[in-house]
Order: sequence, then structure tokens, then C-alpha cells
Amino acid sequence: MGRIKWLGHSAFEIQLMNKTVLIDPWLDGNPKAPVRASDIKKADIVCVTHDHSDHLGDAFDICKRTGATFVGVHELSVYAQEKGLEETVGINIGGTVNVKGIEISMVRAHHSCTRGTSAGFILKEEGTTIYHAGDTGLFGDMQLIGEIYCPDVALIPIGGYYTMGDREAAEAVKLVKPAVVIPMHYQTFPVLASSAKSFTKIVRETLPKVKVVVLKPGEAYQL
Repeated sequence: MGRIKWLGHSAFEIQLMNKTVLIDPWLDGNPKAPVRASDIKKADIVCVTHDHSDHLGDAFDICKRTGATFVGVHELSVYAQEKGLEETVGINIGGTVNVKGIEISMVRAHHSCTRGTSAGFILKEEGTTIYHAGDTGLFGDMQLIGEIYCPDVALIPIGGYYTMGDREAAEAVKLVKPAVVIPMHYQTFPVLASSAKSFTKIVRETLPKVKVVVLKPGEAYQL
């Protein structure tokens, strides 16, 4: 069975097929992270949604120490190579690759960045599909993401200010139609939502079939 552990903000450690996948591993400097980057001893794949420092975070250091494969948009993977990473995979929106037995698709996210474009990821192994939306606002093509990839679990930003807030995030859940939703990208900074209570209330009232799993940093959801 797989596992999704929240490391605070948008950082997750996901176990699939005996592989460890990190997404947006901003740990050092993250006030909500339960671990430091140096605590990460094993990683097979590191996916980064975009190059903002609170998402790119400690990805390069972790890849260098663990030998993990870096996965990001093409321009960001080129930057990773310039920083000394040897194992990189640079794809773009709509692309799908198989990395160490895990199928990874890159999907659209509406957000700013410096290199390439912001993105979300679909991770798929036999029987399980996970959607990490990255930093994003609400957009209608989330419905297509739901229809094409049929994610079992969606990791959705809810904090507002830089991404969707609770109302927009709940609407995103309606479009994607996951069985389970885990909120992220909140509580970290003063301008972000301080809790997931409002989001949880809206989803439970309007989408009672969707299970809302609110994790504390360091807690995990068993798939």
C-alpha cells in the first residue's frame, strides 16, 4: 500500500511501488516542515512544480545526496543540470514519462514562475492516481484533468493570496472529482489561510461523497 505524508506547505513525501517521491521539497526555512532537508536519506524521484523558492526549495541538494531523479518543466530541468544534477527529466504540459516504474504526467497550473511554466503533476502506478495541483488559481480545464486522469487523491492549495482560496479550491474539487482531497499551501505565511476549516465545511456540505483529509505536518494518509 502507498502513503502520502505532508511535509508542510506544498511539500509531500509519497510512497508508491516501494519508491519514494518528493514533491516541492521546501524544508529548510519552511516553518511548518517537520523535518530538515538533511533528514531526507532516501528519495527516488523529486518533482518540482515551479521555480519559486518555496517549491524548488531543497530539491537540488536532496537529489545530489540521494541520487534521486529530478523531474520538472524543461527549462527548470536545464537549470538543474547547470547546478550539477546528472539525473534529470524535463517535460512539458501534456507530457507523460515513466520514471523508475511510476508514470508521471505534467498538467497545467495557473501561476507565475521565472523558468518555463508552472505545472501540476499526476502520479500513477497500478491502482492509484495522485494529482498534485501545484500553485494555481481555479481554471475550467481542471474538469478535463479529472476526466482524463481520474485521480483517486487530489492535493489542492487552499491558502488564498498566492493561490486559490477555500471557495475556489472547493470548486476545483467539484471539477476534478477525486475520491479524497488533501488541502495544502496554507498556514505557512501570515497572508495564507490559518486553517482548513472553511474549505472542509464547504466540501462536506456541497460534495459529501468526497473525503476531506486534513493532515498536520508530518502526518500521513495511507492509500
